[in-house]
Amino acid sequence: MSKLIEPINYKALLDMQHTEQGIKMIKEFFQQNLSTELRLRRVTAPLFVLKGLGINDDLNGVERPVTFPIKDLGDAKAEVVHSLAKWKRLTLADYNIEPGYGVYADMNAIRADEELDNLHSLYVDQWDWEASITEEQRNIEFLKNIVRRIYAAILRTEFLVCERYSSIKPFLPNTIHFIHSEDLLEMYPDKSVKERENLICKKYGAVFIIGIGGKLANGEPHDGRAPDYDDWTTESEDGKKGLNGDILIWYPTLDRAVELSSMGIRVNKEALLRQLEIAGAEDRVNLYFHKKLLSGELPQSIGGGIGQSRLCMVLLHKAHLGEIQASIWPDEMYEQCSKLGMNLI
Repeated sequence: MSKLIEPINYKALLDMQHTEQGIKMIKEFFQQNLSTELRLRRVTAPLFVLKGLGINDDLNGVERPVTFPIKDLGDAKAEVVHSLAKWKRLTLADYNIEPGYGVYADMNAIRADEELDNLHSLYVDQWDWEASITEEQRNIEFLKNIVRRIYAAILRTEFLVCERYSSIKPFLPNTIHFIHSEDLLEMYPDKSVKERENLICKKYGAVFIIGIGGKLANGEPHDGRAPDYDDWTTESEDGKKGLNGDILIWYPTLDRAVELSSMGIRVNKEALLRQLEIAGAEDRVNLYFHKKLLSGELPQSIGGGIGQSRLCMVLLHKAHLGEIQASIWPDEMYEQCSKLGMNLI
């Protein structure tokens, strides 16, 4: 039970009935705002994809996808998606989405290797989004502009929740702070990654950490990233690498930083080849997705995922994802959460 974060004097502000109503309100309102901010149209997303096409998200490269045989395809293997990071880019091409517009989907996934705690579940639900961009927009300033738009949608949703439920008070700052992971390491050289995130988020309230996936000055990455969707090796004008990052907020209920979104400008041909070499995954160039990207059949894009249950959790001031979504947790976690006032669905 060491993985369970135990909030001090926690008391849920909404009962289970009002929590369910709040979840519905947040999801409907936020996705409409996200769609308007980024000019996205909703598309239907797959729950699983065929194995061996390179479409499924590899996350950190060690997580095992849930796999099953398909009888009518000669027992060909399908994989339940981890996320839609690469599938969305194929969809942009299929729908011929022009720069300045994009798609979003309700993504449901299973991550069987997830370590279960207040913030991590076997069941993942995200708004997965992707937008076509031009080659000239592959820069940090464009990335920051998109982050500000997403954060604006989060703030509007928080305002709606606080208007609807008087017991819930706003806590998010009006602006989001940007910092490169290299600068964050320089600020706190003797701290771990999570400690650095906690310190910077507690200071500013909401932070976008740029440059996740590549090795920093200490020889370690801020966090892992697959080599074939986010661009974490292209240098900006300031000489720092990475066109991707994470949106994190300081969450008083759990007294720590919480990641709400992972996103970034996607790899072009040069970045893909460079990152596959770094990752020792050059053999992926023969996979379906990678061949289409290398042959120029896929548009330049930016995209990411925003956790639905996690956003609902923080905006409703809950202490555990299990208060928002129906999933599976260890028996001892159910018991301990009940003692702490966290009523898991």
